Amino acid sequence: MFRYIENSARDSIIEALEKLQLPAPSEIKLEEPPNPQLGDLACTVAFEIAGELKRPPMEITSDIMSVIETPEIFEAVESKGPYINFFVDYGKLSGKLLEIMDDDYGSHPERGERIILEHTSANPNGPLHIGHIRNAIIGDSLARILRKAGYDVETQYYVNDMGRQIAMIVWGLLNLHKNLDDYPGDKRDHRVGRLYLEVNQKLGEDPGVKDDVDELLRKYEAGENEETFREVVDYCLDGMKETMRRLHVHHDRFVWEGELVRDGTVGEVIESLRKTGLTRENEVLYLDLEEFGIEKELVLTRSDGTSLYSTRDIAYHLQKSREGDILIDVLGSDHKLAAEQVGVAVGLLGGKKPEVIFYEFITLPEGSMSTRRGVFISVDELMDEAHRRALEEVKKRRELPDDVADEIAEAIGNGAIRYYIARLSPEKHIVFRWDDALSFERGCASIQYAHARACKLLKKASFNGDEDIEDGWEPEDDEKELVRLLARFPVVVEEAAMARRVHPVAQYVQDLANAFNSFYRSTPVIGSEFEGARLRLVDSVRIVIRNALGLLGIHAPETM
Repeated sequence: MFRYIENSARDSIIEALEKLQLPAPSEIKLEEPPNPQLGDLACTVAFEIAGELKRPPMEITSDIMSVIETPEIFEAVESKGPYINFFVDYGKLSGKLLEIMDDDYGSHPERGERIILEHTSANPNGPLHIGHIRNAIIGDSLARILRKAGYDVETQYYVNDMGRQIAMIVWGLLNLHKNLDDYPGDKRDHRVGRLYLEVNQKLGEDPGVKDDVDELLRKYEAGENEETFREVVDYCLDGMKETMRRLHVHHDRFVWEGELVRDGTVGEVIESLRKTGLTRENEVLYLDLEEFGIEKELVLTRSDGTSLYSTRDIAYHLQKSREGDILIDVLGSDHKLAAEQVGVAVGLLGGKKPEVIFYEFITLPEGSMSTRRGVFISVDELMDEAHRRALEEVKKRRELPDDVADEIAEAIGNGAIRYYIARLSPEKHIVFRWDDALSFERGCASIQYAHARACKLLKKASFNGDEDIEDGWEPEDDEKELVRLLARFPVVVEEAAMARRVHPVAQYVQDLANAFNSFYRSTPVIGSEFEGARLRLVDSVRIVIRNALGLLGIHAPETM
């Protein structure tokens, strides 16, 4: 609907320029004025053609205003200095918008492009920790947004089963005479993490363990001990998947890097890179990237001839290039050099260079939370703490059965984590502050509460969706703001998808919740002269808040 409004304004400008026989720029730019008193859209066309015409923008605007016709969806077109401002007819827009509103509102037609989006991909040597969570939330939310925008998206988790950390765990199983089930912990990934720490301690005591681990890696690449490596990785992934399910993070496919070695793909990549004439050998085989402006060479094999993560990563990206039209990787900012190197290597072999979303790291304020092991904060611990704090807040506000309070607390706690991380651009460092994340006034809980408030109002009115929109309904200011925001939702989805960013959706849904809370306080609904129209408006807000939160992987409770 918002695009229809924009297109109507552009068409009227183009028609006016044609009447005046003035040149039209390649793009008629429109912007939203800083306040509604200046209209809903402002056009800067006079500035854009003033240089070519060698005339003042004010004169050009005056000429355009003398011939412009007001499109149907607008009630007025006015000049504000050299700007041409369009004022929406909310009586017409509101009715049109409410009539087209459905449960799938915000979705775009299929684009015919397939995206392979890789995210999380944490090493399976212990539980997911706070250092991984931003990757998972950005990746999962972006996949949801891209699908809503019409893309065919497959999310992938690249399983590093050939890394040194996994070989260390296998060494522990073979030499410490314990099973993974012997280690303490409620979840499998935590048990693997404890074994990994124990092997690290052994490595510190006996440097000879390193040689044993290296030998295990060589044997695994040659096809030995596959069952043991597979068992370790599967065991850890079981626990990690449980964490991701609780956080509402989903992967369509898990790709094991070891398979790229065993099927010969990595060997083919090495030989193909040799043929480029850019490889050099000095104990190790490496790719000289100096002519691409990258001073640091990309090492392809160890001195013993075994492959490295980077080599296997190139093979993986070539596989993704065959499967998708667009590749997107979510990586920490410390991977910038490696991503640039791999991108060049993939391009040399005819693959698609991935788009990379780099993010800064997330920390907790010192003293805000303890950890049992004193090493890192696991995502499980973070979610447990969020649940505990949310449950305390829920019990302060309402008396509810324990199971209901627990369910609401889980939705609020998980929503707090996902929203707090999603709301900022990935380039910004995050300090996770509990009071802000769990705030019922400005955090995700305030958005969930607005949704629950809308549900409660509709239930009280016995709303069934067939209510008529009364003739003569002219939206008041708070209603206009809701209509303006609701009309923008499909555009927000599209623009977030194009920018590969999640935070615009988070900001949008906060703005919508704030506008609804203002409307709720100021505008009578049940029993009012325009009860039908306003109930339809409330239901539209409910749908869009639910859909927007869904794009962020957050549950929208019907009661709080």
